[in-house]
Amino acid sequence: MDKNNEVVSFNANKKWLSIPKETRNELESNVWCSSCSDVVQIQNYQIKETNFGIVLQGTCKQCSKPVARAVEMN
Repeated sequence: MDKNNEVVSFNANKKWLSIPKETRNELESNVWCSSCSDVVQIQNYQIKETNFGIVLQGTCKQCSKPVARAVEMN
């Protein structure tokens, strides 16, 4: 996670960091952008906790429109 990414909750960040780094990188690079109609990389994201896991909310690296990636946790 780079310095532009904001962590919304400690618990969400803890869950995110429990995922192996390789997998986190894959998740960051596998986000659907409806504006680009393509899979893109998320940037400047916040990590939020939900009932089912975490959500990365940020912007598309190509067009800067909002994108999100849900990550289910066991």
